[in-house]
Amino acid sequence: MLQNIKIEGFKSIKTLDLKLSPINLLIGSNGVGKSNFISFFKLVNNIYEQRLQQYSLKSGVDNLLYYGRKNTNEIKGYLDFGNNAYSFELVPSDEDTFFISNEESIYFAAPNNKSFWVANTKESTIKKSNTRRDFYLREQLESYKIYHFHDTSSSAPLRSKANTNDNRSLKEDGGNLPAYLYYLQEKHPLNFKRIEKIIQSVVPFFDRFNLSPAFLDEEKILLEWSEKEHIETYFNANHLSDGSLRFIALVTLLMQPNLPKVIIIDEPELGLHPTAINKLSGLIKSAAAKDCQIIVSTQSVTLLNNFEAEEIITVDKEDNQSVFRRLNKKELGNWIEDYSIGELWTKSIIKGQPL
Repeated sequence: MLQNIKIEGFKSIKTLDLKLSPINLLIGSNGVGKSNFISFFKLVNNIYEQRLQQYSLKSGVDNLLYYGRKNTNEIKGYLDFGNNAYSFELVPSDEDTFFISNEESIYFAAPNNKSFWVANTKESTIKKSNTRRDFYLREQLESYKIYHFHDTSSSAPLRSKANTNDNRSLKEDGGNLPAYLYYLQEKHPLNFKRIEKIIQSVVPFFDRFNLSPAFLDEEKILLEWSEKEHIETYFNANHLSDGSLRFIALVTLLMQPNLPKVIIIDEPELGLHPTAINKLSGLIKSAAAKDCQIIVSTQSVTLLNNFEAEEIITVDKEDNQSVFRRLNKKELGNWIEDYSIGELWTKSIIKGQPL
């Protein structure tokens, strides 16, 4: 589990030193830096996947540095996993991309905190390393994917056909949702049935999935399902409401049999009924209990009310930088006895407020 993270010079984050827990809910108004914190993990994943050149060229060096090159010379990151740690420093190149001026893999269990590092390289060395010291890092860093099921338009990946064999893991945008559910149906039927039951508890008209490769093209599969009162009628993803489709993707993500080391979700409450948000809260807690670290950016009062103060991090913009604070139940005193966390937030008793 990621125990501590330090960031310098990234987007709106000038400096950050933050301890993380199994569950971490970020709250704050629009534009204060919640999404920037979330996107830092996307940067780390692109570094690990050896796509730094492509990612930095596409994103723009000045957009990634804190107030651009005129104010910031480099981006620094430090991730502490307990027995291991990973750090990097990124410096702009003449080609308007970043290169890694320093990358370290630190093993605390070794004498003198043995460190292995490389300098002045275009791409990371961690992924292709064959050493045992980097195995745990690879397991962690490859999990840093940000799941966002926001796009539910008629042409969205969530509503489209998927390649039947594209089922190794659920994609960040849910583009292979029917293929992954079909894999669970065939190889993990118990988990699949549990997913169906959770969906039935929130989407009352949903009966079950009807998943199989297309008759005329077995390499493709569509999200097909049955309605309780109309068993013989054909339904697919295009017949689901936006909220129902997002909820199905979230349930699948949080109830898969082999959970990733970390799940990062940006505003999962979008379009969900309060009942679905309460159910989602339970799934988050269940996943965290299975050693899956959860990081969520949210503006949902209903979601906040399901968690403890210490699981919530407020985000504010102060002195032109994002400031992150973890709530403390003791510091809230009698307020926490009379009001929920969501009520304290809406009453501006805690941080994370509009400017």
